[in-house]
Amino acid sequence: MLGPVAAGGRGLAAGGALSRALSLSHGRGTVVVERWWPVPLSREGRAPRLHPRRHRVYRLLEDGKHLPKAELELILTRAVQGLGTRGDTVLVKKSLGRNKLLPQGLAVYASPENKRLFEEERQQQQEAGTTEVTQTQSGEKTLQFLRSCRLEVGMKNNVRWELTPDIVARQFLRNLRVAVPPHALRLPPEPITRWGEYWCDVTVNGLDTVRVPMAVTEFLRPRTRRRREQRARQEALLAAKREELL
Repeated sequence: MLGPVAAGGRGLAAGGALSRALSLSHGRGTVVVERWWPVPLSREGRAPRLHPRRHRVYRLLEDGKHLPKAELELILTRAVQGLGTRGDTVLVKKSLGRNKLLPQGLAVYASPENKRLFEEERQQQQEAGTTEVTQTQSGEKTLQFLRSCRLEVGMKNNVRWELTPDIVARQFLRNLRVAVPPHALRLPPEPITRWGEYWCDVTVNGLDTVRVPMAVTEFLRPRTRRRREQRARQEALLAAKREELL
């Protein structure tokens, strides 16, 4: 329970020894309150007269216990996915900075000395014209997404056809919702004129290339495809029931 407060209503009334023991800045987790009803003045040498109920009501002034956690300012020494590239100043959680970025050498503290060093490095690269080109954050996310994808291209069986980068680019946008320009695609050297399993290379921002598996199948209208899928599910369900009966 809080002790008696002074006539001003805020803080503890303390002598010289107590004031020397207290810190001028409260630590994290401290809650600062004041009495809702001021305590009347008392004679010198006498304790203030406190009401048994009224002077036990407090109002909250500062809640240091539920303050948002402070972030750590770092400078990246190399490209980190989701954060930035070398020389970028970022604000991250202390757990991420102290457990991953700093121990692995991916970042350093954003001290004035480090900021000056990276600024000098950036100026030297600009003067020499040797600025390092790195992949953007959206490019890194696109590469990660394409590595886990498989493209399906539907082609008709009643006409002669040959798969081209323009057709594959349209299928990327339609099936995977990824806009890929035709000049960023590379298909196998032999012409693709039949159904089967193939691949295509996608170059993102002219820097990194990822190989995406590609299946060329029979073109089906959405309604026909849904009917075939429903029929296949029904046949699988009937086969499972037959196995249970046997």
